[in-house]
Amino acid sequence: MSLTGKTAVITGSTSGIGLGIAWAMARAGADVVLNSFTDKEEDHALAAEISKETGVTARYIQADMSKGDQCRALIEKAGACDILVNNAGIQHVAPIDEFPVEKWDAIIAINMNSAFHTTAAALPKMRKAGWGRVINVASAHGLTASPYKAAYISAKHGLVGMTKTVALETAQEQITANAICPGYVLTPLVEAQIPDTARKYDMSEEEVKKKVILERQPSKEFATVEQLGGTAVFLCSAAAAQITGTTISVDGGWTAL
Repeated sequence: MSLTGKTAVITGSTSGIGLGIAWAMARAGADVVLNSFTDKEEDHALAAEISKETGVTARYIQADMSKGDQCRALIEKAGACDILVNNAGIQHVAPIDEFPVEKWDAIIAINMNSAFHTTAAALPKMRKAGWGRVINVASAHGLTASPYKAAYISAKHGLVGMTKTVALETAQEQITANAICPGYVLTPLVEAQIPDTARKYDMSEEEVKKKVILERQPSKEFATVEQLGGTAVFLCSAAAAQITGTTISVDGGWTAL
């Protein structure tokens, strides 16, 4: 399918899932706006690389997703926003009675509140254009829970709920809102953790993948950023025009357990 003429804004998109979605959108013909909280030469170089490889217009816009005014400013600076992908997220693991308050506040702000601000700013643009897609990258932890991840799980459950509300508010317009719920995805961050985890458990790296990291993922395989990108592009297609207010799990069967 072609997304030529559309502009996709992807938050938290200089690596991992966000970058995978940005590449997929660009390869489908959409102009893309990359985002992170830094403003380095390599951030802008990454956008230039996408532009060179795909022929679309790709830009990098700095915005701190923990700050509502910067979230809204990102959408305004982007100009057009036909496709909004709320992907920015952080994680911290601790028992709830020991969970640092500042970590709780940051996770709720970046993983959930940012999507409220960007969506509120993007919907008027989508309505003016007569078409729009809101895609929230939630998690298997937006549908299930694990211990020691109270803030992350609360934020992702909240993001799924917000997705449903946006879908209902736009149900009679050419705008949809859906959440993608990945399980474990093979990102550079996850890959970097594998050797240390192998040493910790005195296992081979392959054993660590299947027995430790992918313990709850029945397929025993990681999802890939390319698969997440393909899912996001599908949600922008005509075939997905009546898919709204729902979750799509890309989790190797995790939430079927």
